[in-house]
This record gives sequence, C-alpha cells and structure tokens, in this order.
Amino acid sequence: MIFSRIHFATLLIATAAASMPAAAQSTTSLPSKPGAVVTTPHVRAELIAHAPDGVTPGAPVWVGLQITHQPEWHTYWKNAGDSGLPTEMTWTLPAGVSTGEIAWPVPKKIPVGSLANYGYENTVLLPVPLEVSTLYKPPVALGGTPAMDIQLKASWLVCRKECIPEEGTFTLALPLQGSTALHKADFDTAAAAQPQPLAKPGTVEVDGHNLKVRLEGLPAAVQGKTLGFFPETPEVIRTAAVSGKDWTQSWQGGTWTATMPLADQRSASPTVMPVVVALAEADRQAGQPVAWRAEAPVTGAWPAGAAPRAEVSPALQAALTANAANHGAAATPAGELPAPSSTTFMAALLGALLGGLLLNLMPCVFPILAIKVLGFARQAGNASAHRKAGLAYTGGVMLSFLALGGGMLALRAAGAGLGWGFQLQSPGVVAALAALFTLIGLNLVGVFEFGRAAPSSVCSAQAKHPLANDFLSGVLAVVIASPCSAPFMGASMGFAIGLPAAQALLLFVALGFGLALPYLLAGFVPAVAHLLPKPGPWMHTLRRLLAFPMFATVAWLVWVLGQQSGIDGAGTLLALLVCLAAIVWAFTLRGRTRVVIATMLIGFTAVLTATIGRNVLQVVEPARLASAQGTASQRWQPWSAERVAELSGAGQPVFIDFTAAWCVTCQYNKKSTLADTQVLADFDAKKVAMLRADWTRRDPAITAALTALGRSGVPVYVLQAPGKPPVVLTEILGKDEVRAALAAL
Repeated sequence: MIFSRIHFATLLIATAAASMPAAAQSTTSLPSKPGAVVTTPHVRAELIAHAPDGVTPGAPVWVGLQITHQPEWHTYWKNAGDSGLPTEMTWTLPAGVSTGEIAWPVPKKIPVGSLANYGYENTVLLPVPLEVSTLYKPPVALGGTPAMDIQLKASWLVCRKECIPEEGTFTLALPLQGSTALHKADFDTAAAAQPQPLAKPGTVEVDGHNLKVRLEGLPAAVQGKTLGFFPETPEVIRTAAVSGKDWTQSWQGGTWTATMPLADQRSASPTVMPVVVALAEADRQAGQPVAWRAEAPVTGAWPAGAAPRAEVSPALQAALTANAANHGAAATPAGELPAPSSTTFMAALLGALLGGLLLNLMPCVFPILAIKVLGFARQAGNASAHRKAGLAYTGGVMLSFLALGGGMLALRAAGAGLGWGFQLQSPGVVAALAALFTLIGLNLVGVFEFGRAAPSSVCSAQAKHPLANDFLSGVLAVVIASPCSAPFMGASMGFAIGLPAAQALLLFVALGFGLALPYLLAGFVPAVAHLLPKPGPWMHTLRRLLAFPMFATVAWLVWVLGQQSGIDGAGTLLALLVCLAAIVWAFTLRGRTRVVIATMLIGFTAVLTATIGRNVLQVVEPARLASAQGTASQRWQPWSAERVAELSGAGQPVFIDFTAAWCVTCQYNKKSTLADTQVLADFDAKKVAMLRADWTRRDPAITAALTALGRSGVPVYVLQAPGKPPVVLTEILGKDEVRAALAAL
C-alpha cells in the first residue's frame, strides 16, 4: 500500500517534465504577433529583426526573412541563373519608416542537369535595413512595451527537380525600447556573407562571343586563389559553364582576369555589369570577407542576336499556379492540411497500434513493466481491482499521449522543428527526469515512505482513490517511453505530423492504446491473475531490487545531460541529486533534529543551485562524432546536407545514422549491429561513406531531413546510392537487413 504512494510524490515532477519543452520552446523566438512564421512542406520562413540600440532615428535596425529549406530544395538569388525567380518582398510599414534593398548574401552555384542556378540551400537570411526618420511617431502604449508593427508579404520559388511557387504573409511587433538582439548571430552571419565593394570598378570587355572580366583591388590574401563568378545581370553569360573547362581565370599580380562564354540565348546587352566574385567555401576564413562586388563598365560591341528577356507567359503562370495548388504548397494555417485517403490513414493507425504494443518490449519501459507486475501481484485474487487498475492505467497512458501529441503538433504548427522524444532535447527536462527517478529509487529502496512526509489529507485521498496510482503509472510510462522508438512507430509518427490535427491525435491515441493494451487485457483475463504468485515476503525483496533499474536510469540520464551540457553540467546534476537524496533522508528524521538538518541541507542546496545550477542548462557545442576514439574516428563523419550532396555527387553511396544520446534504441543498435565486424566489412567493401546525424539537441537541419524521409523521431537509418531512391531501414536494426541492403547496391 505504501509502495504505490510514490506516484503521488512524483506526479508534479512528471507533469513538469512533460510540459517543460513547450515552455522552453516558446522563448526561442522574438516576441511577435501570430504570423511571424510560415511553414510549407518545403521551407520554414520566419520574419526576424535586429535592433541592438532600440528603434530610434539613426539607430541600426534590420529585419529579414529567414528561410530554412528541406534537404535538396533551394530558393534563388537576385539573378536566379538559367531558371527560377528571386524571392520578392513587399513591406507595409508605419509612416516615417522605409526599407532599403535586400542585402543579398553571396549565393552558391547549383547545377541542375545541363543548367545551373544561383541560389541558397539549408538556411539563409535575407536582411533588409529599416530607415527610421524623425517623422516616425511611435504608437501610444496603453500598458506594456510600445512596439512597431511590421508586415511583410513575400513570395519565393522553391525547387528541387520540380519547382513550387510559394508565398506567405508575416507580421512582427518590434519593441521600440531596449535591445532586440536575439537573432544577432543570424544577422552577423548574413553580414559576413555580404559582398564587399571594391575600390576600383574593374572592366568588362565583349570579345566576340566571350566576356573578358578584369578586377583590381582584391585583398592580398585572396590573390592566387580560385574565385567563383556571379553576374547580377541575368542571361548574359553561360551560367552552367565549368571553371577550368568552359571558362578560365588567372592572376597577374594583384589583378584577377577571367574569360567566359556568353549565353546562347542572351537577353541583355548592359553598359554596366554589377558582378560578384567569391572565395570557394574551403578557402573561407571566419571573420574575413568572402566575396567582393564591382560595377564594371562594359566596352566592346555586343554580338547581334540578343533577344528580349523572356517573361513568364500567362500559360506558364497558370501551370505554376496549378502546380502550387496540387502540391498544397501555399502556406496554410495549422489544421488546414489535406486529409489522406482512408486506406492510408487506416494503415497508419494500425502501424501506431503495433508500434505501441512493441514499445512494451523496449528497455525504456522496463522499470514501469516491473512496477506494474508488482502492483498486479499485490492485488492477486481481486479480479475487480485488476479490471479497474487496467482501465485507470490505460486512461493515464492515452491522455498523456494526447497531451504529448497535442503539444508537439502545436509547436510544429508554430514553426518549431520537433519530433518524437523532443522533450529530451531539453537539458532541463533531462535533469527533472533524473530527479524523478532518484526519488522513485530512494522510495523503492526504503530510504523514505511517502506517508511520513505527505500531509494527512493527501494520504487519506490516496486511500480513498487508489486508482490514481494506476493512472499516474500510465502518465509515468509515457514520460519514460519517449527515448525509445519501436518498429512501425517511425512511419506512423512521421505521417502524423503532416495530418490535420484531429487525425494526427487519433494516431497518438492508437499508439497509447497499443502501449496500454497488454495491461488492459491482463485486467480482464482471469487466467493472468492465476499466473501471479500470492502476496508475501518476496514482494518486499522485489521492491528493493526494482530500485536498481531506477538508479541505472538516473546514470543514463546524467550521461545524456553530459552530451548536451558538457562535463560541468553532468557534474552539477550529480551534486544536486546527492543534495536531493540528503534532503529526502533528512525528512525521515524526527523531532528537532529533522527541522535543523533539513533546514541546513535545503539552504546548502539553494546556495549550490544559485552558484553552479546554470551549468545544467548551459548550451555547449556538441562534440563531433568524428572525434571519437579508435577506428570510429576514421569511419564515421558528422552529417550535413552539404556533405551528403558532395559524396553523392562524387558517386559514393552514403549510410546515415540519425541518432541521439537519449535514444536507447539508437545506443543498442550502435553497440550491436553497427559495431559488427562483418557489417563494417561490407560497408568497406562497397565503399560506403558513414555519416551520423546527432539529434541529441535540437537541430533544424536534422529535423528537416527526418521530415523529408517521413519520420519524426530517431533512430532512422538510410542507405542512399547515386541514381537510386534512399532505402530506409527498420528501427531495430538487424545485421542481415543491413548486409542485404548493402548487397543490393
């Protein structure tokens, strides 16, 4: 009876742990009106601002559209190249405020078959300066902080092999007072990618069907290096021309010259050509300029045959509009996603149900499994109690899954990149769970009994409503099941993210029902009760034994926190857990001794928390997997979309391990199948590059890659070969499965 009371002690901690991610995530973006973020199937676009000195006349104020692309998708520079359209922005601002031109970061050249484009992949910020004049009259704030209302209507063309026109309307409330610098790093990165003006304009000479470019005044550190060339005037040069093959460049001292072919379908004959040259990414150094711009006068006679620049015809525009409608690419509010077919949805429901059933076999759920067996044994011979306990446990599981799924969908609709297990990406949640399991372990081992410390009213309520213990067991099961992913779960949870809210929540209900089903059946099948031994002294021994899986879970959570907050964070958490254990022990004392010792320990813990507690929540650059010891350092590389594209472009197969330190299934696969000598030999024989994408903490690029694969959590294993669709392997990775996939390359 006393054993079950621990659930009352842990309810508040479990509830707080489940709700912390939403609170934490809500502070990661600039306070703004709804509409600062627009999410489509291909990009996440957000209106952000930077006003370090507040919003006053003459102060530097920047706004910008930050676009995060799904893997393999891109948008365009001011000169899109052979195809595409640049991103366009239309601003609505208060009187006395105006915008400058987009400060375009240097683009990259994106080959597309026999063509080439200039654009951006991954994440790019397009900054725009705001000019606040003395005519601007700040609004009168009736309570709260006065703010400037900014509205933006933006349109962009996002392409992979197909192109989808998209648009969005954004609003932002920019505080007038104080410093707005939450996105300082993003604006600094964009500023570092701005082309620097050259002191001399250079020259461009038309020589037959070639263009000769001559630039002077480039920094000495750049001289001798190969540069990329980006004309701002479209359809003048052959964009897909390859340096060293179709066009040449050379250095004569401090002067850079290049000769490149004109476009076959040239549409412009400018008298002045703004051009940008940029260092290759491998030659760029932090804190140093990476690109330079000149407006070069053009000499020589343009060859005849220049055609007017082609505009988008009405027929093509109609086709683009239809394409956008078919793909559902226009930004829509949350909850307005198209519904899938009934067959697809039923298959997803079945997958979620099976995934929930198999989740009971995962190591994450073992502690709750053992506790539930003990609880059933305690009620041996009472069939009615078994049925009620099964129903209460099922209710706790399903309501918790509904709450978790609702929170995840709400945050995703707000633009946050989240997935299954997202709460464990927060160091605060990991620390709270470590405290929770420490308390459970201390109770099981007999350090304290809840009845001695809790108010009498709580204890009497527990006695009157014992089913609350079973309900809270369900809540706890969901909290600790998050680090695990079972077969069939990955596809169903990834599918849920793209569904209308009602259908997505049904998938979470099915997953919860699958997790609770064995206990629900056990409560209604009398044969199960006959298999359990009668209550006796063995229950006391088992209770003590169950404390050790709890302490093992604490050790694992401390290790997870060390991956997120570093060794200082892990050490601080251990010290605070020791203090927690001491405080709990102090409350088991009696009389004046209890008051004195407990007060001293609480005061010491408060001082310790104020002094070093921030170490638990600090953000530390994660150690790169490539720096691991032994052969792993030579075999595994850190994942990035650029690295995958580079390897695929070179014709090399790629194996990607999407993993996280808090994912128990990931760690099992890493130590078993992915460490097997025969499997590794097959990887070597096929010359497969092995990349790891570490999702221990939030990473929008990894989240986008998972979403593109139709997944919302880890583990995910992908084998990708040039010219073939990617192969997604199962969550419980088998040696035979991996070897068969490698043999098919």
